[in-house]
Amino acid sequence: MRIFHALAAVGVAVTCAGCALAETVGITKTINEVTVQTPDGPVGISRVQDTENRVDENWARTSRACPPFCVQPMVPAEGVTAIGELELMDMLVDPEAMVVDSRVVANFAGGSIPGAVNIPFAEASDRLDELGCEIDFDGFDCQAAKPVALFCNGPWCGQSPTAARNMIAAGYPADKIFYYRGGMQNWRMLGLTVTE
Repeated sequence: MRIFHALAAVGVAVTCAGCALAETVGITKTINEVTVQTPDGPVGISRVQDTENRVDENWARTSRACPPFCVQPMVPAEGVTAIGELELMDMLVDPEAMVVDSRVVANFAGGSIPGAVNIPFAEASDRLDELGCEIDFDGFDCQAAKPVALFCNGPWCGQSPTAARNMIAAGYPADKIFYYRGGMQNWRMLGLTVTE
């Protein structure tokens, strides 16, 4: 072992049979885990550490009948901002923001992003009061609307784009809506933590 340490100290690569030098599978070079608050307590989001891990067959499907499963635009409505996984994690830890799983209840129950709340796409425009709007005589007053990130199953899923368009039509400010187009398919592809 002394030889190994001496060689490693001078920068010589050493390989030995049976020695496993595990490298951490981080989220970024400097972030290994993000902790989010959930109704059940704090949950750590990290990546699966098994470098041989594979996406479940259901999430590996590349082709679905279109319609209804057509490739969605990066921006589902004017004024909405497209985001990726890192921006979504920022929103998950921001107490002023909400992350909404726009999928139907059965999909949400099958696993979601920790910290996300389920507001199915068909109900989104009727539940704006959960996102900071106040019910008034004409529908909703969204002066105090929270920043909200919407996601669904993946780039081919129209549930969160539909929710975004319906929310805007009901008075939710488009500039407060963020769209994680990658959805559960990309989240799982990256080996990120999923609720059980």
